[in-house]
Amino acid sequence: MPEKETLAGHGAALFSILVWGTTFISTKVLLRAFAPVEILFLRFVLGFLALALMCPRRLKLTDRRQELTFAAAGLCGVTLYFLLENIALTYTLASNVGVIVAVSPLFTALISRLMPEGEKLRPTFFAGLAAALGGVALITWGGSAALELNPVGDLLALLAALVWSLYSLLTRRIGGFGYSTVQSTRRIFLYGLVFMLPALPLLGFRPDFAALAQGVNLANLLYLGLGASALCFVTWNAAVGRLGAVKTSVYIFLVPVITVVTSAVVLHEPITAAAVAGTALTLAGLFLSQYRPRAPQPRPAPERAE
Repeated sequence: MPEKETLAGHGAALFSILVWGTTFISTKVLLRAFAPVEILFLRFVLGFLALALMCPRRLKLTDRRQELTFAAAGLCGVTLYFLLENIALTYTLASNVGVIVAVSPLFTALISRLMPEGEKLRPTFFAGLAAALGGVALITWGGSAALELNPVGDLLALLAALVWSLYSLLTRRIGGFGYSTVQSTRRIFLYGLVFMLPALPLLGFRPDFAALAQGVNLANLLYLGLGASALCFVTWNAAVGRLGAVKTSVYIFLVPVITVVTSAVVLHEPITAAAVAGTALTLAGLFLSQYRPRAPQPRPAPERAE
């Protein structure tokens, strides 16, 4: 792959993670007026509408297998991932969920190796993976939060990590279909919203639309819907198409790092020594996982004596 394509992929992945790492602020504001499932559904409706306006042309698929792939991606990446994560938060600590969901790159790597078109991985990738996961654990559990196992919630968080891995691999396959990234993401959102509909009554979906008249609520919902959903899913899917599902998924480790920095800048929360050490370890692990040593140059053949 050309170097420019690779750099574009890293840039797209980094941009997605930078935005996703700051969404907790908008979510925290909206939770004053809306339930988690209400925020989730409304942000993806906004995202779908934004993508439809951006590229209104209908996506025509060539066969039923492609349609099933899009449906599976919507189910995994939109419906199951966010519902499992939100429900897990009601059973276990947020710190547990943050660390457990961060094992998603490991699932992606392992599942990818079992597939016929699996990506070949170097030992440095797994070393970087271990270092980054250790860094995430330091950031999350190094402060006041203590490790506390909650089997139901922790299992739900683990399932969330697994379905996000499946989503990354499915988007890699969708990228091979050759369709527009915007159109493909819009199709994924559509299926995600359709699969979400049966769960809405069970989870108490009764949004107070009058609350959107408050500028702060509307602004934060627009940020989640247009930025974190519509734009970032497009850039993430583009990154997967350029780098592959495994290498792109490693950027998930940066989410806690961005959250720590944003908390300090916006909410003026203190940064602990463990958070600094964890950030350094996570960044080192990310670099190591992406490192590819240069191939040795062949030595010139010795000149024959005349």
